[in-house]
Amino acid sequence: MLSRSRLVLLALAAVLVLGLPVSAAGSAHAPVAPTRHPMDQPRTEHRMERTPRSVLAQMSLAQRVGQLFMVGTPADRVDRAARAQVRRHHVGNVMLTGRSYGGVREPARVSRAIRAEVGPDSTDGVRLFVATDQEGGQVRVLQGRGFSDIPTALVQGTWEPSRLRRAATTWAGQLRRAGVNVNLAPVMDTVPSQRAARHNPPIGRYDREFGYSTRVVARHGVAFLRGMADGRVVPAVKHFPGLGRVRANTDTTAGVTDHVTTRHDPYLAPFAAAVDAGAPFVMMSTAIYEHLDPKRPAAFSPFVVQTMLRGDLGFRGVVISDDLARARQVARFTPAARALRFIGAGGDVVLAVDPDPVPAMVAAVLDRARTSDPFRAKVDAAALRVLRAKQAHGLL
Repeated sequence: MLSRSRLVLLALAAVLVLGLPVSAAGSAHAPVAPTRHPMDQPRTEHRMERTPRSVLAQMSLAQRVGQLFMVGTPADRVDRAARAQVRRHHVGNVMLTGRSYGGVREPARVSRAIRAEVGPDSTDGVRLFVATDQEGGQVRVLQGRGFSDIPTALVQGTWEPSRLRRAATTWAGQLRRAGVNVNLAPVMDTVPSQRAARHNPPIGRYDREFGYSTRVVARHGVAFLRGMADGRVVPAVKHFPGLGRVRANTDTTAGVTDHVTTRHDPYLAPFAAAVDAGAPFVMMSTAIYEHLDPKRPAAFSPFVVQTMLRGDLGFRGVVISDDLARARQVARFTPAARALRFIGAGGDVVLAVDPDPVPAMVAAVLDRARTSDPFRAKVDAAALRVLRAKQAHGLL
């Protein structure tokens, strides 16, 4: 049965997005239906018989752990360390980082080279999620010939949602041609006002918000994620439970704290709308939320991940962290502790934009899983969620 808080958030989200009533038995949106693409189709009859549970059962523990990591690699060149980590540490996901200005060919070559490391010994033949940041404005990793000059989210928020959905479908097609199947977007954070945006370094300063009301953010964020899904790219909603009201950037500053967000905050409505629309990935913020869990970053908080995101909002997909490699917000924790705390809190995929700390992270998770049955159960559950997402997109 849905919790009272879940019903309240869904009702508010439905009003914000479509003005529709929501009951406990229904939702305002049909779930995002994953669509298969020729490059994702299983290559043999044997592959078509594989299921997430059967793959999990035949994987080694090291291969299961590898599915819980996404390692960064420059978008314009093949990084030896990232490539080796797929082969040696069984890492099952990569992210194209930095900036590439050479058009579609450069990232396609990088993606192809790293995907070539997939095999029975590395990932048990499970193919990679290849992600990037392609929001618009200043947050566009892939640029040049073959990529649209995507405007900022603030501009996108002035379009009709139907227009934005069509545009996002086009942008998704461009990503596919570059070998990318996950876009770490849309941003569902709400900045309260234009004035507040000037004091909000992670979102408002770069016009990454769709607007200054939860209604606009919900409607346009859902349109963006639906367009990505239409174009056969997996969207990842971010940054739960919201970075629109902080005054520092977690990438460059430590101690970033939100002093206002509460468990049933109206600013959570865009995230509820995205979950209700079938968002397959949600990215966790690493800010600290004074009224939610004052002692831990959200990504390390069982209360925020499990009670709020999975409980109140009913999210059943893949929970991915914001960067746990370079971000100053988590620098006080060792790399091993970052991975352990995130997975221990109920997270699924550790994002490390820098490959250097990944071996230590993987080793720590593997060691804890070997010595702790409860932690191993969390590893298995997280790996199964990742494998289910990959099955939905033809990557088993």
